[in-house]
Amino acid sequence: MNSQDRLIVALDVPGATQARQIVQTIGDAATTYKIGKQLFTAEGPQVVRDLVASGRKVFLDLKYHDIPNTVAAAVRSAAELGVSMMTVHASGGSKMLRAAVEAASQSPAKTKPMVLAVTVLTSLSDSDLLELGIAGDVLSQVLRLGALARAAGCGGLVASAQEARELRKALGEDFAIVTPGVRPAGASAGDQARVVTPKDAIAAGATYLVVGRPILEAPNPAQAAQQIADEIAAACRQEAVG
Repeated sequence: MNSQDRLIVALDVPGATQARQIVQTIGDAATTYKIGKQLFTAEGPQVVRDLVASGRKVFLDLKYHDIPNTVAAAVRSAAELGVSMMTVHASGGSKMLRAAVEAASQSPAKTKPMVLAVTVLTSLSDSDLLELGIAGDVLSQVLRLGALARAAGCGGLVASAQEARELRKALGEDFAIVTPGVRPAGASAGDQARVVTPKDAIAAGATYLVVGRPILEAPNPAQAAQQIADEIAAACRQEAVG
């Protein structure tokens, strides 16, 4: 897997026009784009179809969380759009997770979409979990939900790189870790409570890195994306040597 494939650009923009402009500007510096609630709500499934038709990969980040039958139906619909990855909430429980995985496996697509389980949102801290009535700290909850998702057959997890190292130790190497909250050195953390640099994320065991504002708000988005891809490549080489 090359560095461009490991970078996921978050299209957190209000409409398809802005999304198309960003994708065209970035060009070959990235191959995969995240479509989340904002863009999908504004434009619907057509924005996904258009990206897939252009040869890009789509990470559909709608974080499904409902009863098993409802989530399975949503996963089947997403698979029909041709997405490569999609998210569900691990806190939906093992029955829901298994239903999502089974629905994805039944996709007629040559490459089945990967179901990723969201553990703990990167905007949440230990005190936020306490407020929600969840005992223990963020790491404990991430490990608990990660084990649940892996046992249910999910292809990977969404988790901060700050927990990725412990996830690798506990759960092994044969699943993907998708890491949001990635910020190049010197960039603002924004509303993320747990952030890391691309280099640190790769070193911790992350498979894919989701980057939004540092690319979207850069004076030259293509250059910003390429710099992050280069940082990923350098980190991967260092890991291979080490």
